Amino acid sequence: MTTYVYAITGAEHPLRLSGIAGVGNPAAELRTIRTKDLCAVVSDAPEELRAKRRDVAAHQDVQERLLADGPSLPMRFGLIGPDDEQVASALEEAHDTYAQRLEELDGCREYHLKVACDEDDLMLEIARESDEIRRLNDHTRENPGAYDDKVALGELISREVYTRQERARTDIVARLARSAVRTVTGEPTKHHFLNVSFLVERENAIAFSHAVHEEEERRGRTYGFRLYGPLPPYSFV
Repeated sequence: MTTYVYAITGAEHPLRLSGIAGVGNPAAELRTIRTKDLCAVVSDAPEELRAKRRDVAAHQDVQERLLADGPSLPMRFGLIGPDDEQVASALEEAHDTYAQRLEELDGCREYHLKVACDEDDLMLEIARESDEIRRLNDHTRENPGAYDDKVALGELISREVYTRQERARTDIVARLARSAVRTVTGEPTKHHFLNVSFLVERENAIAFSHAVHEEEERRGRTYGFRLYGPLPPYSFV
């Protein structure tokens, strides 16, 4: 039977696992695999595992319970080891790395921020501020057949949108990182030019949320912020 891995904790963690169950249908019983200093919270892995709502919720419940009582390294949904013995070997082999991560994440949670940009508003702003774009725009309106100028206008606007988004991305992360321990920047999504995770100490959570709100207000209606958290610190394990 393969082993489903939920999280790694220190051996001193209280591991209050009663009343919660693992993934699968019927729900798997949780158990622990211990080494001298570390512990993995695991269960038998179901034969077919999909990211169904019930299983994702069960995985998340284990993370929340563990984090409520102390530092824990949350594994992402769907992590499966060959068996308990191999999981124990992995704990031993990566002992120093896991111990260091547990120390770094103690008392911290993850906040995930996505920022979108209304490109119509941004292009209007660019047009107001760029003499060259205004000139080309007026020229192509008056000369519908000026194909080369239309291409040049499109390329100029595209470059300026990209430049401004890059500048905003760098500036937003730098400002908010002051209230965080660490940051991890992900790839932009189809609708969000900024996709970033912040590791925040619990006592700074309110200050961090306030900083995000202030930054959104400062940016105005052109930019839309979506903040998720507090979350298990998946991005920092």
